[in-house]
Amino acid sequence: MTNIENILDLQGQNAFVTGAGQGAGRGIALMLAHHNAGGVAVNDYVTERAEAVAAEIEAAGFKAVAVQADVGDYASVKAAHHKASSALGPITLLVNNAGNAGPDAQMRHSPLFWETDPSDWPRYFRTNLDGVMNCCHVALPGMVKEKRGRIVTVVSDSGRVGEARLAAYAAAKAGAAGFVRSLAKEAGRFGITSNAISLSTLEPPMPAEDLEAFLASDRTKAQLAQYTIRRFGKADDVAAMALFLCSEAASWITGQTYPVNGGYSFAV
Repeated sequence: MTNIENILDLQGQNAFVTGAGQGAGRGIALMLAHHNAGGVAVNDYVTERAEAVAAEIEAAGFKAVAVQADVGDYASVKAAHHKASSALGPITLLVNNAGNAGPDAQMRHSPLFWETDPSDWPRYFRTNLDGVMNCCHVALPGMVKEKRGRIVTVVSDSGRVGEARLAAYAAAKAGAAGFVRSLAKEAGRFGITSNAISLSTLEPPMPAEDLEAFLASDRTKAQLAQYTIRRFGKADDVAAMALFLCSEAASWITGQTYPVNGGYSFAV
């Protein structure tokens, strides 16, 4: 029987979190550490960011290791996973958080799809779909051997309900959501679940005074009017759902996509 007093306790399992050097990924890594993950592998494309978050986790009294990798590069992912498992032990929790437009590019609204250049599409697929597949391909054999595992993949409402001027990004995220469902059917018999978190806009990282001005602007107020809960998401909103899906509380849930979006869109 599940221990209902500690249903979110991760029971010493080791986690690998991609894109964890900042934002939601950092929040997820910290959340898992504080709920009894045995250790957390903090992945980021930028070594210094990964090391800073790993140090933050260790300063709080938990175990962590920084693992630099570009998730779009299979060999890099394989080396990072080897470093993580060598330092921590078997990895049975994988959170695919790395995304956006790639490791060194910012998300931006594109022209209308038929006005885009096909050369611009691959950067969205490389991180958001190829990266997820790379990380899962490397992590799954170990989970199968352990006969347990949790895979949590961060996708986007752009992929779930569509978003104008983000067609390539939406396609990549929709592809990742479909991949999540296929993995659920393949891996369930081995005690491995595979689920997705679908996000809308998160609060941008900026100094407090700049954030206050940003939130007070007419443009931001118009954007927030689209949300049933009148605020942007925060890292902890994402981290709480990731923790739930990694825990025993979600042991009979797989193949699902959970919107964490303040009511920007609904799901049935």
